Parts: sequence; C-alpha cells; structure tokens
Amino acid sequence: MTELATRAQAFGLVAEGVAAGLSAPWRLYLARGCRHVSLNVADRTEWDAWRAHLGCPELSVRVYDAGGQIRRASVAEVLVDGCRISVELVEEVSTDDLDRLLVVDPAPPAPEER
Repeated sequence: MTELATRAQAFGLVAEGVAAGLSAPWRLYLARGCRHVSLNVADRTEWDAWRAHLGCPELSVRVYDAGGQIRRASVAEVLVDGCRISVELVEEVSTDDLDRLLVVDPAPPAPEER
C-alpha cells in the first residue's frame, strides 16, 4: 500500500463502515508494499458486522497456545481492487470452549417428539 490513492481508498473504506454504524476498528494496519489492510476488532459482534459490510467470503479460524493461554484467531478476508483486506478478532478461550468444539450437537428432535 504505497500509493497515496490506495491509502486514501483504504481509509475511505473504513470511514464508510463507521459512517454506516459499525464500531471503529481498535487497530488498523496498512502493510507497506504488499497491498494488505488489516482491521482488528474487539469482539465477535464487531467481527461479524465488518465481515458482512465488506462481503468477506474467506474465513479462517486458528486456535493456539500463547504462553499458557489458549487463543482463537478468527480472520475474514476479501480482495478489493487488488488489495487484500482482512478483519481479525483474537479471543482468549478456555478449555471449556474447546470441549464444546469437540462435542457434536445433537440432532433436533423429530416433529412427532416435540
């Protein structure tokens, strides 16, 4: 992101989202030279709102150990005019959260059982 017009476009994209009622990202990273904008948000609601606003089709989730704390990084990405835009959320999770991921949700009851 070296050209001024591209930087202006990136900031304009964020300004449009905030003007539409989205919470401002708590951190905005503009990568020099590689055409990448990264928005970091505070919670899942903001992450969902930004990824819907930007129309992010690519989603990924990574769970990792960070010095004894388990973290989940959720990333949504979209390519706009050759620039990769990602919305990132990093959350601390407990082993209870991980246990829920391993349990298969039971099937909903059949209509006659309700």
